[in-house]
Amino acid sequence: MELLSYILEQAINGLQIGAVYALIALGYTMVYGVLRLINFAHGDIFMFGSFTAYFLISKWHLPIYLVFPITVFATALLGYAVEKIAYKPLRSAPRISLLITAVGVSLFLEYFLSLKGLFGPDYIAFPRPFDVRVFDLKLFSVTNIQLIIFSVTAVSLLLLYLLVYKTRQGRAMRAVSHDPEVAALMGINIDGIISFTFIVGTGLAGIGGILYAFAYPQINVFMGIMPGIKSFIAAVLGGIGLIHGAVVGGIIIGVLEVFVSAFLSSTFRDGVIFIVLLLVLLLRPNGLFGRRIEKL
Repeated sequence: MELLSYILEQAINGLQIGAVYALIALGYTMVYGVLRLINFAHGDIFMFGSFTAYFLISKWHLPIYLVFPITVFATALLGYAVEKIAYKPLRSAPRISLLITAVGVSLFLEYFLSLKGLFGPDYIAFPRPFDVRVFDLKLFSVTNIQLIIFSVTAVSLLLLYLLVYKTRQGRAMRAVSHDPEVAALMGINIDGIISFTFIVGTGLAGIGGILYAFAYPQINVFMGIMPGIKSFIAAVLGGIGLIHGAVVGGIIIGVLEVFVSAFLSSTFRDGVIFIVLLLVLLLRPNGLFGRRIEKL
């Protein structure tokens, strides 16, 4: 019984971090779907969301129901600026140029924001706006932070589903993802859809940044590197370009990471995730839900 309780609690912990990975992975997969670009600066926008929430809570003492929309707006605005300044001028350039630019944007955000007058290079304690409460459910326990993460993630996924599959803008996004040339011939504003996709994806990363800071209340300008890489692996695992693949991949990576730490060693945690990426690329490069496209 104790072993079962321990396994269930670790599964809940895995779902907690997996939900955050899923939110970040959605940004990767949405941008790739419409632009065929891996935005390696996405993890740093996730970091920017954590710092935005930090300043809103600790400096301006705003209530939590205002922290979420303001943070989402701030990260979406940053994502929009990055797309317009760094990516749009290179849209017709070779893919390697966009890839190098994405890495450059990531490094710029990290080291520019680490300046003393801005965020600084040191770790900062994130002030939780509420006390941590534990609910004992006999077989396992769950905290109010975990319930908040699950609830906010579920609402975010529902709103994203409604946006993508039930709105005109969502139909345009899917059309651009399927065939941008035909979509342009149908009168769809390709540039506008790409910018809108960046806004949505980076907004989700902002939500992930807040939830991550709630769960692990210590932030740093380089905190987005590993979650960003793991979320990218989650997107590849589920099938890059597929929304449901990003969600499932994020949950799998989160649960696997926690179980490796719990039953093997935390030193193996990151290594196992990279082994998963290697196996996916070798055995199923299109991901769990991706389909192989036959070339003529």
